[in-house]
Amino acid sequence: MSQLHLTDPAKPKDRSRCWWIRGYQDGDLKRKLAKNNEAKIVLYNALPKKEYERIFMCKMAKDIWQSLLITHQGNSQVKDNKIDLLVQQYKQFTIPEEESIDSGFARFNNIITSLKALDEGFSSKNYVRKFLRALHPKWRAKITTIEELKDLSSLALDELIGNLKVQEVVMEKDSKIYRDKKERVKSIALNAKKEYSDDETSTSGSDDEEYAMALRNIKKFFRRKGKFVWQPREEKKSFRQRDEKK
Repeated sequence: MSQLHLTDPAKPKDRSRCWWIRGYQDGDLKRKLAKNNEAKIVLYNALPKKEYERIFMCKMAKDIWQSLLITHQGNSQVKDNKIDLLVQQYKQFTIPEEESIDSGFARFNNIITSLKALDEGFSSKNYVRKFLRALHPKWRAKITTIEELKDLSSLALDELIGNLKVQEVVMEKDSKIYRDKKERVKSIALNAKKEYSDDETSTSGSDDEEYAMALRNIKKFFRRKGKFVWQPREEKKSFRQRDEKK
């Protein structure tokens, strides 16, 4: 009896413990299912219609996410190829002379963001140095100033872009002043050339008029004297021959 008395009280305790564990597991499962449904709703609302048609059969949010990764990033081989292509674009990145800082930074940011999405990327320090090296040589003076005054290891990329945009405004203003000055000099040179050409033409015309007037006066003078009549060269020769015979 004593043995029964010792063992019997343990049985109800074991049953209660099993029920408690089962209840805890059921509660934990419910919480997980609730979180899964919440995550599915978030994904459904964020996706366009075409993407929803691809994943609406997935029961778990994890399966939806995995399907999206394979669709947009591909398998590991495709992912590696994309990373190689983006790294190459990053290394060859340059900013032409006519491109603005905003446009260049937008292209640069697209590359580094795509690398981060593929779990690949460089340090912030590397981004700053790379962007400085990608600038056109016309920025050489500003780059030297930044390297002398700033610690590139602690300089944020956003701060660098802000400094460059301020300098860009100054450079555009100076360039506009230079272009306006060049246009004024060119205009003055063209006007001076035109005035010189007009003066030369008017002088030549006045000389011709004076010459013609002098000729007319000479003709009138000799006509009045009866000693000379203007004749062509051939007629002059025949006149001289007749005069000699006489």
